[in-house]
Amino acid sequence: MVDVWLPYGKTEVCIRIPTRNFLGSIEPHEKPGVPDAKAEIERALKEPVGSKRLSEIVKPEHKVAIVVDDATRPAPSHLMVPPILDELNKAGVKDENVTVIFACGTHRAVTQEEAVRLLGEAVLNRVKAISHNCRAQDLVYVGTTSKYGTKVYLNRVFAEADVRILTGDVGFHYYAGYGGGRKSVLPGVSGEETIKNNHAMILHPDAKTGVLKGNPIHEDMVEAARLAKVDFILNIVANSKGEIVKAFAGDLEQAFYEGVKVVDEMYRVTVDRKADIVVVSPGGEPADLNLFQAYKGVDSALEIVKRGGVIILVAECPEGHGNQVFYDWMVKFKDLKAVEKEIKRNFVLGGHKAYYLMKALQKVQIILVSAMPDYYATSIFKLKTARAVNDALNDAFNIAGKNARVWVMPYGNFTLPEVKITEEQTIPASS
Repeated sequence: MVDVWLPYGKTEVCIRIPTRNFLGSIEPHEKPGVPDAKAEIERALKEPVGSKRLSEIVKPEHKVAIVVDDATRPAPSHLMVPPILDELNKAGVKDENVTVIFACGTHRAVTQEEAVRLLGEAVLNRVKAISHNCRAQDLVYVGTTSKYGTKVYLNRVFAEADVRILTGDVGFHYYAGYGGGRKSVLPGVSGEETIKNNHAMILHPDAKTGVLKGNPIHEDMVEAARLAKVDFILNIVANSKGEIVKAFAGDLEQAFYEGVKVVDEMYRVTVDRKADIVVVSPGGEPADLNLFQAYKGVDSALEIVKRGGVIILVAECPEGHGNQVFYDWMVKFKDLKAVEKEIKRNFVLGGHKAYYLMKALQKVQIILVSAMPDYYATSIFKLKTARAVNDALNDAFNIAGKNARVWVMPYGNFTLPEVKITEEQTIPASS
């Protein structure tokens, strides 16, 4: 037997897999965090990629907008904004001419308490901070994207600033390919119509994790950010502990692509075959707080499981499903076709998770090990359930056969596994 420990909420659970069935554990190639995060950010600002330094771009009389992530993202804005403000001050820009904008996209406004946590008291005492509202009446139209026809409406304060700076973190994103860079503009500070038009393209086969080439959502976001005339970005890449591994500053695209390279080095993992069963944990708290977040682990597992196979999702989900639209769509729409139609007609954030889950269930069976009530898991979300992870494995062997081969992925939300060879070359487990 092989014992593998999987993160589950704030603890771990142990799964016991017969040695002859076990293919291995797929884990990221983690890099350590830098010893001094502030010094790393200052270094990035001094050595911009494909751009002049910020102090050479701004003039003392300029009005400056700095976009930061809202409370749903882990970017360490409290570490990123002060060095930017210092650089602006050195160039003669006064704090009263700087506005920090929370990139809320379609999310609710940031609360005062969250603002303090995200930026720190010192920054809030120096500059004005506002939340973007995608339904604001005074959005500014800056043009239409040439390839996909998205009308780009932007936050007025952002659009009317003399200098526009984006901050964020680069990591995998399951339909934009990667987070960071251009995503701070669209969806970050864009109007609802702009966001809906862009996000409705999730039905495209190239709109997926780790794909930029040919990904219409990414290409559209880049063009929107170009129309927005972004002057400078500061992005970081963090490890799974949330420590900064490297910072990148400068040009909208070039600095972002440098971040993408580091993410790939850390989290893209090549394997030689697909398995009949994949056991995946999103990575424990906060990645498994609810089913909405934990689903990302399933998305990763789909890359390495055979059609007709089984995914065991080990996710505590103490907050249940985590998204009302996700829940409502699972109740309302009986099949994938109906969901696709609704996405084209009226994309609502949250509904996309129902689309992904239904699509996954067409390919595999999913057994959930969680604290969620069985009723919700089975009747609303169409999942099988098991009380404990080893019970789930027994059930999976009953479905896939006693010779089924098993991959385990302890950090599914952060890992992108890829199979080197095609499925046809994979030896069937029963042979």
